[in-house]
Amino acid sequence: MSKELLSRPKTLKSSASFAIVASEFNSQFVKGLIDHTNEELTLLAPNASIILHRVPGSFEIPILVRELAMQKKADAIIAVGVILKGETGHAENLARSVTDALQRIALDSGVPVLNVVLNLNSETQARERCLEDKINRGTEAARAAVAIVETLSKLRGS
Repeated sequence: MSKELLSRPKTLKSSASFAIVASEFNSQFVKGLIDHTNEELTLLAPNASIILHRVPGSFEIPILVRELAMQKKADAIIAVGVILKGETGHAENLARSVTDALQRIALDSGVPVLNVVLNLNSETQARERCLEDKINRGTEAARAAVAIVETLSKLRGS
């Protein structure tokens, strides 16, 4: 994982819609990701609509992402959650399951799904990636979402 943020793309001139699907679990860290995502999307896509959907935990994220993708409710969907490793292998299993499901949804639907369901070793890592500015993954996801929406728009001729 890079210690630098993805470079900022050009401002999206056209209107677009972005959905954020976020876990309520580990709420302090998830809120930081949501706040940074919203802030960056607002700067980069001033004409966009941004809708936030909440689910109980990371495991529930893919079902809502799938529904939004099937209904073509967004030009891009940003999945946000924080999984903190414990003493068992549960975190790794959960993270792999969510990642695989999100990738499958994106490929099957043709709707970009940005995976910001972070599997972290500690609260220190969570603070760095969710609350601080230097390597905030919410900011990075917003930049990637705007870039992929712009690229797909050009390819699809819309």
